[in-house]
Amino acid sequence: MLERSSGILCPIFSLPSPYGIGTLGRAAFDFIDFLKAAKQRWWQILPVGPTGYGDSPYQSFSTFAGNPYFIDLDLLREDGLLTRAEYGRIRWEADPEKADYGTLYKKRFNVLRKAAARGLERDRAEVDAFAEENAGWLRDYALFMALKRHFGMRPWTEWEDEDIRLRKNGAVEKYTELLREDVEFHIYLQFLFFRQWKAVRDYAHENGIGIIGDIPIYVAMDSADVWAAPEWFQLDENNVPTEVAGVPPDAFTADGQLWGNPLYRWDRMREDGFGWWIRRIGGAEKLYDVLRIDHFRGLESYWAVPYGETTAKHGRWVKGPGMALVGALTGWFRNMQFIAEDLGYLTPEVHQLLRDSGLPGMKVLEFAFDTREASDYLPHTYSENCVCYAGTHDNETLQQWKHNAAGKDIALAKRYLGLNAAEGFNMGLMRGGMSSVARLFVAQIQDWLNLGKEARINTPGTPEGNWQWRLTAERLTPALTKKIADMTELYGRSCY
Repeated sequence: MLERSSGILCPIFSLPSPYGIGTLGRAAFDFIDFLKAAKQRWWQILPVGPTGYGDSPYQSFSTFAGNPYFIDLDLLREDGLLTRAEYGRIRWEADPEKADYGTLYKKRFNVLRKAAARGLERDRAEVDAFAEENAGWLRDYALFMALKRHFGMRPWTEWEDEDIRLRKNGAVEKYTELLREDVEFHIYLQFLFFRQWKAVRDYAHENGIGIIGDIPIYVAMDSADVWAAPEWFQLDENNVPTEVAGVPPDAFTADGQLWGNPLYRWDRMREDGFGWWIRRIGGAEKLYDVLRIDHFRGLESYWAVPYGETTAKHGRWVKGPGMALVGALTGWFRNMQFIAEDLGYLTPEVHQLLRDSGLPGMKVLEFAFDTREASDYLPHTYSENCVCYAGTHDNETLQQWKHNAAGKDIALAKRYLGLNAAEGFNMGLMRGGMSSVARLFVAQIQDWLNLGKEARINTPGTPEGNWQWRLTAERLTPALTKKIADMTELYGRSCY
């Protein structure tokens, strides 16, 4: 059970860095120092898998792998794998406050190949041990990435060779040999990622900081997960989806949201004892201390849209695995704590599943002051077994919300929380969350910094301009650190 505490949400890609994106280098350790000084117990991040088109961490090439962009180049230099001239003269970014995925895609792997050329044989024994430990996913993933490069980075469903597309007899062996060097390269990148990740996580634990991760309920169609194990997904004999994931129309989206992810064969998974999910959470356990289950309501029932539809309007609700899966996971992973992302269209059945699971659900302050209807996000309605967020990565920043929300909503927030100019709008909202009975309170770092729309992480339903915002080191001032620490101590959330 979570103790009374607080944390800050900051994705890895948002950390300061001169190399185009946040990494697992010095800035990650510095951020942990900041969290400790600010009396925080948790660092919440977004999924850390390798991303493709759209750069979304929720559409990864693998549910197990780490993002090679997060491998820190300075640490590779210190390890003798790079020289500064090989990466220090490259113009990695035009704006230090935005991740430059285009430049990363064009230039990062060329640099990493130089590191692999020096280190792969040097580290052979350790790499082989790592590959053996991760045999359930690593070689399939490395071959998948090598194949994507071989076939021009197109989705696996568009590869010309049907034999490897459908993994027919002999095709995997043929391409594993043909693309051996590239396969080994991608294995080595995962070795480097997880070595750097372990150092960061160990340092966090040494300083009393736990890491909250986020697991998307679905995996991407263009992923090693689906290509290597199509039997667990709703695909036809040619591995084409029959129905895909999404959410129905609501007050915000007239067409709903068509995510396009393949849906699970829950019947087969149940017969197998949910082994695929147990392996998946086992992978997440190597990364995180607490795991937020994205789109928890989809475990009760999910929106299935016929493949080929251009919107999510013509979908249907289908029963999910419910407590059969949740119970299997909580029973198997007794040292892992879970948070249920129970946002969206919630029915009595979803509320019952949350109660039966015993997991803490989520309360979002930005949703609390909607004057159009009664809200169970107002702090006086909370039970202890919940996590209060000022806003999530899918929300506007607090300053953006203040500017865009209905005047009546902001007036209610000011009246309810006693907001005033001397304290500041954001600090008053933080006080509302910090002082609540929720066991855990989490705020985005950009909301502690009073940033506006330029710092929003994601706008759901928009394909461009997301997952880019980055922190600059000078923003984490001693004054901010003390302000967060004082409020944390005042409301009994300090664990030091």
